[in-house]
Order: sequence, then structure tokens, then C-alpha cells
Amino acid sequence: MELHQIETNLNSPNPQNRMKAITELRHYEPGLVVPLLKGRMYDQEFLIRSFVAMGLGYKQTEEAFGLLLDLIEHDKDYNVRAEAANSLAKYGERAIPHLVYLFQQDSNWLVRQSILAAIEVTEHPEIFLKLCISGLKGNDITVQESAIANLGQLAKTPQASSALEVLLEAANSSIDAIRAQVAITLRHFDDPRAQNALMKLRQDSDYRVVGATLEGLL
Repeated sequence: MELHQIETNLNSPNPQNRMKAITELRHYEPGLVVPLLKGRMYDQEFLIRSFVAMGLGYKQTEEAFGLLLDLIEHDKDYNVRAEAANSLAKYGERAIPHLVYLFQQDSNWLVRQSILAAIEVTEHPEIFLKLCISGLKGNDITVQESAIANLGQLAKTPQASSALEVLLEAANSSIDAIRAQVAITLRHFDDPRAQNALMKLRQDSDYRVVGATLEGLL
């Protein structure tokens, strides 16, 4: 699609045309693309704004970086903020402080899941552990379970012992689903404390927790 057609479609009242136009921008240079994406940052359709956020991750410029920071701070839709977080992570080290701040400020489960998925564990084990602990302290059970599952990625890092301590504490949770996820994650740790905790969980009063301890034995 020619650039003039894309510009026309970006201003179309039909959201399908606007979405197609944004997709077609992949063929053009960042210097041309970013100003056009900026023009649709406040589109009434959250899906269009999500496509804008995605595009700003692939067409990287200083302006695009700033626009992503604006999206993660101000957009009202969590889908857009999550997509913006994914795109921001593509900018590497400079994005890490902003992602950590967003995780601490935004309690939405999808935003937090996106950030956990975007952080490179082997390069930032301390930060990853910090985010998992923060997720566990929240009130969203989905985020808590995800945080516990992600702690398993730290089993082969210098933060393995600290991650295991967090899991051992979570093994005493009053929430059955949390204990079940702990049982699954503990299998990543080659440590007597992990094995002892699994033995204890094998006697749990909830059948799902017991089942989780036996999965690795099948």
C-alpha cells in the first residue's frame, strides 16, 4: 500500500481500515512511521491503540520510546498498557527501570504478566526476583500464581536460594491454589529444603495440592 493510501486509511471512520493501515506501516522506515502512529495514539478503539503500541516497539526511535512511556502511564485500557510494556522491553536496558516502576504501580494482572514475560531472567535475576515478590504481595490470585511459577526460572541463577525461601514461605499459604503452584515450582530446585517441602505438601488436605506434588513422579 502506498504511503498516501495509508495516511488516508489512518483517518478512516472504519476501524478496520485504520488497523490495516497500521499493519502496512511495517514496510516503511521508523522516521516516517512513528509520527503516523502518534496520530492514532488516542484512537477510541483500544485495539487500534494496541496496534500503535506494538508498532512503536518495532519502529524504534527516541520519539517512539517517549510515546510508549506515555501509553504505559496514561492509557486507560490494560490491554494497551500491556502491549506498550512488551514494546518497551524491546528497547533493552534503558527500559528496565520503567518496567519495574510500572509493575509496582499497575496492579492489573495482564500488565504484570507481560512485564514478567519481558524481563530476561538470566540478565536480571535480582530484578526478576523483586518483581515476583512484589506480585506475591498483591491481591490478585492470578498474579500470585504467576509469580510463584516464574520463581522456578531462578533455580539456576545466583538468586536460587532467595527464590526458594520465598517458595517455602508460600507453601504455608491458606490458599489451596497457591500451595498447588508452589508444589509444581519446587520441582525446579535441587535442594533438600525443596524436597522436604514437597514431602509435607504431599500430605496436604487439598487433593489438588497432593496431585501437584505427584505430577513430577509420573
